[in-house]
Amino acid sequence: MSVTGLPPYDPANVFARILRGEIPCRKVHEDEWALAFHDINPLTPTHVLVIPKGEWVSAADFHAGAGTEAIAGFWRAVGAVAKAQGLEEGGYRLLANMGPDAGQEVPHFHVHLFGGRRLGAMVPRG
Repeated sequence: MSVTGLPPYDPANVFARILRGEIPCRKVHEDEWALAFHDINPLTPTHVLVIPKGEWVSAADFHAGAGTEAIAGFWRAVGAVAKAQGLEEGGYRLLANMGPDAGQEVPHFHVHLFGGRRLGAMVPRG
C-alpha cells in the first residue's frame, strides 16, 4: 500500500506509459520534474494535466516521499503551465482527485488545470 492507503503504484498505468513515451500526448510543458499535456477529453476550453516524474499514487504519497526539489519543481511547473496557457488574468482552477470516492481514474498523482471560461461551483450540491 502507498502512504495514503491507496493501492501501490502501478507502472503500467497510462500516465507512466506516457512518461516513458509509449503513448503519445499533446505536450505543453516538460522539465526534469513534470510533464504537462492536454487532456484527451477536455471539460473546459483549457484542460491540461500536470504529472510529476516519479511513481506517486496521490498528493499525500508525493509529498511524503518526493524530495524538496521535486515537490518545488512540480508546483513551479504547474504555475508555468498556467502562465503559458494565458490563464493568469482570468483565473483558473487546480484539481487533484485522490482515491475512488474523489473520482481518481489514473493511479498516478496528477493535477488538472482548468480555465478558458468562467467556472461554476467547486462541488455540485446534492
